[in-house]
Amino acid sequence: MLLDTFQFLASAPVEAGGDEGPLGEILRKFHVSWPSFIAQWVNFIIICLLLKKFAFGPVLQILEKRRERIAGGEAKLAEIEKQLAESERRTEAVLGKANADAKRLIEEAKESATALGERKTQEAVASAKQILAKAEEAAKSEREQMVAELKKEFGRLVTTTTSQVTGKVLTDDDQARINEEAIAKVS
Repeated sequence: MLLDTFQFLASAPVEAGGDEGPLGEILRKFHVSWPSFIAQWVNFIIICLLLKKFAFGPVLQILEKRRERIAGGEAKLAEIEKQLAESERRTEAVLGKANADAKRLIEEAKESATALGERKTQEAVASAKQILAKAEEAAKSEREQMVAELKKEFGRLVTTTTSQVTGKVLTDDDQARINEEAIAKVS
């Protein structure tokens, strides 16, 4: 387009004399000289090419790199969100399993405590029965001992009373016979 304009201006006829036409009038009003005009166009084109190569090119490369980094960041963000969701799902699964294990352990502990309590109760009952049996046996043994002592004492009292009533001294055989008769009557 720039070259088209340049060609149009260059092809405009310059008429000698006073009537140059509308283009010639415009060129004269703006004091356009063809050699300087062409030099300015060449300078403009060179500056445009230099700006494109050294200014706009690097800026466009920087913008493209930023666009790529942003796209990469968005991709990483999507991947991180995906990993986070997966991590949350795994965490929930682990927590659910841990809760189930904890409930199972609590139930087992309750059952174990109940069984242990029943076993200790049975042991306490058995121990109490043994203590009662020993106490009864001790009481029976003590009663038998007391009965034996009472019989012996009763026999001694009967012998003493008999010897006092009769006024005679009893022999060992007499005392043993009287004791046996008295014990037989008491039993």
